[in-house]
Amino acid sequence: MKFKKIAVKIGSNVLTRADGTLDITRMSSIVDQISQLHNKGVEIVLISSGAVASGRSILGIKKKMDVVDQRQLYSAVGQVKLINLYYDLFREHGITVGQVLTTKENFSSRRHYLNQRNCMRVMLENDVIPVVNENDTVSVSELMFTDNDELSGLIASMMDMQALIILSNIDGVYNGNPADPTSSVIRKIEKGQDITDFIQSSKSTFGRGGMLTKTTIARKIADEGIEVFIANGKHDDMLLRLLDKKADVICTQFVASKGDVSSVKKWIAHSEGFAKGEIHVNENAAKALSGEKAVSLLPIGVTEIIGDFEKDDIVRILDHNSSLLGIGKVQYDSQKAREITGKKNQKPLVHCDYLYLE
Repeated sequence: MKFKKIAVKIGSNVLTRADGTLDITRMSSIVDQISQLHNKGVEIVLISSGAVASGRSILGIKKKMDVVDQRQLYSAVGQVKLINLYYDLFREHGITVGQVLTTKENFSSRRHYLNQRNCMRVMLENDVIPVVNENDTVSVSELMFTDNDELSGLIASMMDMQALIILSNIDGVYNGNPADPTSSVIRKIEKGQDITDFIQSSKSTFGRGGMLTKTTIARKIADEGIEVFIANGKHDDMLLRLLDKKADVICTQFVASKGDVSSVKKWIAHSEGFAKGEIHVNENAAKALSGEKAVSLLPIGVTEIIGDFEKDDIVRILDHNSSLLGIGKVQYDSQKAREITGKKNQKPLVHCDYLYLE
């Protein structure tokens, strides 16, 4: 087995039937596959959608409701059913699962991030498979993950997984419209390969995201050294065949970059949504930061500070054309940063160890 640590994300459209009810047969099949891998010593974290769809099928409310109220109600009821099903299905294989409900805010501070990681590490060390989902009952729109694809990327990165497998209801990324019989699946996507012309922005039937979200997160995770696969979870034994070196499975693989990315940089890489301010730099600083050699951001290359932030907050770093260069953790608050902007012989504003470049 090539991979010993994997994150598996199951999309809503894999777990639900056409009428919106949970597909227990499909769930059972995927659990059987995960159990086989677990029993072979593969460390697995399961990121599962389906709570909202599960709640919708239980309640079947006809009256019109606020979108957020509806999602919170359905997920509160549906998550109970979902985790109970997983518990019972895994128990048949003698495997214990634990529920991890998280929100985007849990990734906003390094402390919360490490607490969450430690919790899941303890579970894995004790042969408990974490079943992760967004806590939709307390999430509001502006603080929500784009969808569970984004969450699965964060989890794979946080837990230092070797591979992330995103199971959807489509075979992968196509080089045209998937409905067009002349289109085919792009088997491998390398770093820097342009696929923007092939990505549709349409959302899935029961999930919140689409292929655009999947490819965006897949590229970022692959750049962090984690192999990413987008495959069809509706096909029988997809997980087992995908991880079998001899099997030729139709799917899209995002090839992982070589080299290690530190745990801190992985956290920073996914923290743009929590940025408290912006640091604009001149052309020379932009070139230095974008070069082959790792360099820190010095105040002399800074042209403007926007926003109010404290020491250790996350900030965006933009070049002279206001294009995003990267994200970093600042070593000064915004007031001190403004005082030393453009000055020589100062300590770094953002040290290279706490700087993630896009």
